Amino acid sequence: MFTIYPAASRFSFDKGWLRGSHSFSFAEYQDENNTAFGPMRVCNDDVIAPGRGFGAHPHSDMEIVSIVLYGELRHEDNRGHVAVTNFGGIQRMSAGHGIIHTEHNASQTEDVSLLQLWFSPLTRGLEPSYEATAFNPERLYGQLLPVVAGKRVPGTEGEIAAIHQDLTIYLSKLQTGERVEFTQSEGRRVFLFVIEGSLRVNGEHMLDVRDSARIEQEPKLSLEAQEPVFYMLIDLP
Repeated sequence: MFTIYPAASRFSFDKGWLRGSHSFSFAEYQDENNTAFGPMRVCNDDVIAPGRGFGAHPHSDMEIVSIVLYGELRHEDNRGHVAVTNFGGIQRMSAGHGIIHTEHNASQTEDVSLLQLWFSPLTRGLEPSYEATAFNPERLYGQLLPVVAGKRVPGTEGEIAAIHQDLTIYLSKLQTGERVEFTQSEGRRVFLFVIEGSLRVNGEHMLDVRDSARIEQEPKLSLEAQEPVFYMLIDLP
């Protein structure tokens, strides 16, 4: 099953200090038929104005991943974690039994753009934790680069964020005509999101900029760039 969600079908808004689009029910956008895809609960595509952000607010029992596309995102929480992340950086917060944090644009002159993803954890009531990792953007080219994973890979500390769920988040950049193959175990799902460019999947499904797809019962995927493309693939249970 291959379901495409065009960019224009997302709920979009502009509050001045915050512009964005929601792929799933979130805040003022509520659709009982669009609340989750497996353990995935949120895919927010946000742009925060200079010097603005979200004040102190609580979370619990959610795995939250922030992928910065450009600009600088500042995180601070009540457990003493403070970090500023730009492109090439990942922030992973496990809210566990409860955490309070703030998120702000660290720049006074430039926007920050990010994808924020929420997933239900395998286990509720965990000890809250936070991790900031960084990958080499040059390694995105021509492959699926894991940036968040449910299983810690030895030797990747600081490069791949560990998450309390059986999933892997990949980022990739392909040049026109370049192709990669992705294979997973039967019974799993794939969430695809095109950040820039255009992607053809299995020779027939076209995804353009900010389109997404929810894929089930397709253990093998052929991903081909129709033009230079930057995209995210999430392997989900």
